[in-house]
Amino acid sequence: MAIILRLDRMMADRKISLNDLSEKVGIANVNLSKIKTGKVSAIRFSTLNAICKALDCQPGDILEYQEDTEE
Repeated sequence: MAIILRLDRMMADRKISLNDLSEKVGIANVNLSKIKTGKVSAIRFSTLNAICKALDCQPGDILEYQEDTEE
């Protein structure tokens, strides 16, 4: 996949736990955990907006493009 989720890095930088962020964003821990570990294929803009608001960051701080490597 070419898009890498860096939510774990941003949470560490902001020193916020999964539970605290879940409460601020208003989504279940399980769903937020899937986003954090990159086990999702899509994310709603409303969720991304809430995460960015809670972490005081930009979407580019959480999402990273990485070119696919060919083998």
